Amino acid sequence: MRIKLFKEYNVDIQALIDNIIALKKERGAVILAHNYQIAEIQALADITGDSLALARAAVSVPEETIVFCGVRFMAESAAILNPSKKVLLPAKNAGCPLADMATPAAVERMREKHPDAAVVCYVNSSAEVKAVSDVCCTSGNAVKVVQNIKQDTIIFVPDKNLGAYVQKMVPEKNVILWDGFCLVHHNVTESEVLKARKEHPTAAIMAHPECPEHVLAHVDHIASTAGMFSYVQESSAEEFVVLTEKGMLWGLQEQNPTKKFYFPSPALRCRNMKLTTLQLVYDALEKDQYVISIDPDIAAKARVSLNKMLEYV
Repeated sequence: MRIKLFKEYNVDIQALIDNIIALKKERGAVILAHNYQIAEIQALADITGDSLALARAAVSVPEETIVFCGVRFMAESAAILNPSKKVLLPAKNAGCPLADMATPAAVERMREKHPDAAVVCYVNSSAEVKAVSDVCCTSGNAVKVVQNIKQDTIIFVPDKNLGAYVQKMVPEKNVILWDGFCLVHHNVTESEVLKARKEHPTAAIMAHPECPEHVLAHVDHIASTAGMFSYVQESSAEEFVVLTEKGMLWGLQEQNPTKKFYFPSPALRCRNMKLTTLQLVYDALEKDQYVISIDPDIAAKARVSLNKMLEYV
């Protein structure tokens, strides 16, 4: 396996990896990992990707047990879309501060203020928020989702930076922004981008749309993590400045070994995404932990918005 390419592995670690692979087969499980996970987890996973890719994968995989290496809202989405399957979140405390910035009660109050608006919730939200939304979206299809909604006014929850980007791309709509943001992307500064441009003049700069507008104004390409992979492979550039979480480095380097990547901001590290370890993945499989359980009524309502999201790929 390619995972053996990690030179820092000692005998005990390799034994743990072998045990995980054997246990996964025994349990009839599949391991999904987000692009922001640590390199070892991505190398071990059966499928890696962004939120949209993993949501689609969760629906299509035949295995009855899904080990979701990411944060809670992602595992919740997998469980909602697969009510008959068991979804395990190895790091039970892997939350998302952005998702916590919206509550269903607050969304309902906003809807009361704008009764003619549609509520579009970013996938980085709780199951409860998805349940009171009209449609869900990811960074990869947010523009397409908003373009196809019949309402002219959109309440976009909870990321204001992604919402502002959508507003710019769909000016014919009135996008009401929620006051939420991703700590990783929101804290990238304009000066860091300008410094990176000066230090790497031949590099293409690409950014996630969760970055603030004053950062996006200085980049060459704006895309979800999946979009970044495509951009790098299609670009003639040999160097790239990357404005998203540093876990992306492993996948980008694996797919493009001759190209160079720079992450110019110390903010580009998600503490929650780094909580999942090989030992926790083994424990999840061995002890059947931690099972994602969602109230059936909430799950049924959230499934509607998630399924609508999957129509726009």
